[in-house]
Amino acid sequence: MIMALSLRIIITCFLLITATASSSPPPGAGFTIELIQRRSNSSSSRLGDDGSSPYADTIFETMSYLMKLQIGTPPVEFEVELDTGSNLIWTQCLPCVNCFKQDSPIFDPSKSSSYKPKICHDGPDHSCPYAITYMDDSYSMGTLATETVSLQSTSGQPFVMTETIIGCGHNNSGFLPTGSGMVGLGWGASSLISQMGERFLCLLSYCFSGKGTSKLNFGSNAIVAGDGTVAANMFIKTEKQGLYYLNLEAVSVGDNRIETLGTPFHALEGNMVIDSGTTFTYLPGSYWELVKEAVDSAVITDRVDFMGDKLCYNSDSIDIFPVITMHFSGGADLVLDKYNTYLSDGGMYCLAILCADPTDVEGTFGNRAQNNFLVGYDPSSLLVSFKPTDCSALWN
Repeated sequence: MIMALSLRIIITCFLLITATASSSPPPGAGFTIELIQRRSNSSSSRLGDDGSSPYADTIFETMSYLMKLQIGTPPVEFEVELDTGSNLIWTQCLPCVNCFKQDSPIFDPSKSSSYKPKICHDGPDHSCPYAITYMDDSYSMGTLATETVSLQSTSGQPFVMTETIIGCGHNNSGFLPTGSGMVGLGWGASSLISQMGERFLCLLSYCFSGKGTSKLNFGSNAIVAGDGTVAANMFIKTEKQGLYYLNLEAVSVGDNRIETLGTPFHALEGNMVIDSGTTFTYLPGSYWELVKEAVDSAVITDRVDFMGDKLCYNSDSIDIFPVITMHFSGGADLVLDKYNTYLSDGGMYCLAILCADPTDVEGTFGNRAQNNFLVGYDPSSLLVSFKPTDCSALWN
């Protein structure tokens, strides 16, 4: 997204996706989704059992990743941000109360024969409102509906998802004009993967690069395996609205291993959200200070002191910086490329691992650190797999 802050959503309780609302929301209210993972029964007939798998082309845009999908009947193609840190599929819709500038035409529900507003008997005008505010203060507000959503498929035929729950955003702000909304890929009931159907097992994978295009794969085609693959334990917390957690045990800066054990950050069942919608990696303050000190002691060049919490150095070469390794429970030791962990910024380099908000006791593993790994999510086995890969060349 525009900012490098976490895109984990703040959701207030208003509506269960599988039930009608009991009251109309106060201004800025949102919805909550059922916390038990379920799949839509209508999904099972959406694609024949021919072994094919849906996929989407993805595009790198500044600091976020967009995916292509089609909405409506007749289908209209949009590019929307892919986000494993949220659950709702939404796009900007006419009429706009307040919409951000968008390069492509805004979706017009009146021109789609498959658009159906969801009905909430106690909602305003019987509509089902939603409101999502992200941690960088971007937001989307609108109404829930069911609509046809289509992706590409390895069969060559479109993967068509009828009666898919989406958000139709009439009041949205804080997003780049290249995108037109968001696709939530979390494990919540309203996410894209949860609405695909049981036979895809909520499997997904992607391979991010800072250049070119790539693919987001679902189902059997999303399995990550082979030489060099390591797997981290995945943790799912029912109180955390569909987020995927890893458990960070330590960070190595060169040969200096900094354990989480003995710090407030230490956990056994997940302390770090893996989030495709967040650019940088964030660590809670006390643990981040330990990592920052280790990097600072390993770098022999002038530090830039006016950058606040950012750790930056005057340098025109990335080679002087130490290699950073993330150690996750389950045996996944990710040796990160220097591109993953250091950012060039006008004659200096800055550490791309940042201090989390003071209120955060958890970390976030962002998309820059995931670059040039084929990353696979397998909620049924509770594993996230990583395979070092030249992602820019993978689908050329």
